[in-house]
Amino acid sequence: MADNQPHSSAPDIDSYQGVVPRHVAIIMDGNNRWARKHGVPGEEGHRAGEATVQAIIRQAAQRGLEALTLFAFSSENWRRPQAEVDHLMALFLKALAGRVEELHSHEVRIRFIGDRGAFSQGLQDGMTQAEVLTGNNTRMTVVIAVNYGGQWDIAHAARQLAAKVAEGEMEVDQIDAGAMAPYLSMADLPPPDLLIRTGGDQRISNFLLWQLAYSELFFSPLLWPDFDADAFDAALQDYAGRQRRFGRSGEEVASLNGEQ
Repeated sequence: MADNQPHSSAPDIDSYQGVVPRHVAIIMDGNNRWARKHGVPGEEGHRAGEATVQAIIRQAAQRGLEALTLFAFSSENWRRPQAEVDHLMALFLKALAGRVEELHSHEVRIRFIGDRGAFSQGLQDGMTQAEVLTGNNTRMTVVIAVNYGGQWDIAHAARQLAAKVAEGEMEVDQIDAGAMAPYLSMADLPPPDLLIRTGGDQRISNFLLWQLAYSELFFSPLLWPDFDADAFDAALQDYAGRQRRFGRSGEEVASLNGEQ
């Protein structure tokens, strides 16, 4: 895990274009700390963070990513003060109304993962409308995790498998990783190659527990509103220098890649 320092200049993206990850996931941490640092209300931190979301989506599309997953609201976030939760929901609804058409015009598909049942009907309808409108777009998929937890995802998949066993459609001894995978939230996408977490903390906070099994991890000290396009490129450059082993030795990977 890299001890990453704030960047000073944009890296030469052309030098590692061939190993840009297909799928990047981001834990967007630091909005409240950014607000405290700047002496403004917490709501301003979330607004600044929303602007960063748009900038990073644009950068990811320009770099040719297949998918970008953003951890917007965890199942644990309901424990925050009600006023903050209400503001986040209002900001989320406003962002849906104001940004979906723009993303659609750039051929970006939008998907939501997580338990939607806890949200207002208006918010649920907005999510569904965004998915329907952008469903046939192919440039890049943006997955927004809302009221999501990795444990919830696995338990939800396990319940579906249990129902199949109960209905006699499969046997218990047929349940393995391959049987579980199609019932997880992002079964139609490749698992993330790279997880980025901003804000300095070095943990994954119940995010994509199954899907991150072989992902590379990059922890940035930058607070989310300060994480700009150059910082994103720096994370991609760091990823390009990694050797992904998937359980193999370094020598085996080098041999498979034709390295001497």
